[in-house]
Amino acid sequence: MIAPSLSSGVEQLGDMIANAASIVPFTGAGISTESGIPDFRSPGGLWSRNQPIPFDEFVARQDARDEAWRRRFAMEQTFAKARPGRGHRALASLYKAGKVPAIITQNIDNLHQVSGFAEHDVVELHGNTTYARCIGCGKRHELAWVHDWFQRTGHAPHCTACDEPVKTATVSFGQAMPPDAMRRATELAQHCDLFIAIGSSLVVWPAAGFPMLAKECGAKLVIINNEPTEQDEIADLVIRHDIGDTLGPFVGN
Repeated sequence: MIAPSLSSGVEQLGDMIANAASIVPFTGAGISTESGIPDFRSPGGLWSRNQPIPFDEFVARQDARDEAWRRRFAMEQTFAKARPGRGHRALASLYKAGKVPAIITQNIDNLHQVSGFAEHDVVELHGNTTYARCIGCGKRHELAWVHDWFQRTGHAPHCTACDEPVKTATVSFGQAMPPDAMRRATELAQHCDLFIAIGSSLVVWPAAGFPMLAKECGAKLVIINNEPTEQDEIADLVIRHDIGDTLGPFVGN
C-alpha cells in the first residue's frame, strides 16, 4: 500500500515499528544523499559521469587500476566530510533501543558505523571504501598509505606482503559477493518481523532479493524510496517521500 501522504506514512511506520520485535533495515544509496554523497543511477549520479570499472579489468590492466584509484581520491573530500543524516541517526536510535539487531547495507561509505552501529552489526554487501585490501592475500591497507604510494609513483599500489594489486575494500562488478555478509544478511532477513528497505532501487541482485526473502518468511515489508521499485506491489507499506523527512521523527534524543 502506498502511503497517501508523508504524515500518514510516518504514522503507519511508527505503529509497525512499535509492534515489531526484530527490525532489519536494508539501505541503499538514497539514505546517504542527505550526507552529500551522490547516488549512482540518477541524472548527475556517479555512473552518469564515469562507467564503473569491472573487476576483471581492474585485475588485468594497470591503467584500469590507476584510473580506479584516481577516481577514488577525487572523491576523498566528499567521503571525508560526510556525516550521518537523519536516516542514519534514526536507524542508529532503533539499534540502540534494541529494536534492530543489525543492518544490511549496499552502501560503502561507513556512515552507519559513524552513526552508532557496532562494526560487526553492519552487514556490508558491497564492501567499504574507507580502506583497501589486497585482492590476493586480503591484507588490509589504509588509504593514507595507498595515497602516498599513488603520489610517489603515479600508479596504483601492489601489496607489500604478496605483490598482488590493492583495491578499495569494495565489491566491483564481476567480483564475488562476500560470503559471510551474504550468509548473515540471509539469516537476518529470514528471522525478522519487520524489514525496511530504504533508499534502494532494488535492481541490483542478489542484494535485491533480501526484501523478497523477508516477506516470504513472514515479515512485514516497508519500502521508503523517492522513486517506484519493482517490489512496491508486495510491500505492506510504500513511502515515496524524502528519507530524512520520513525517518527524522524516529531520531532519539
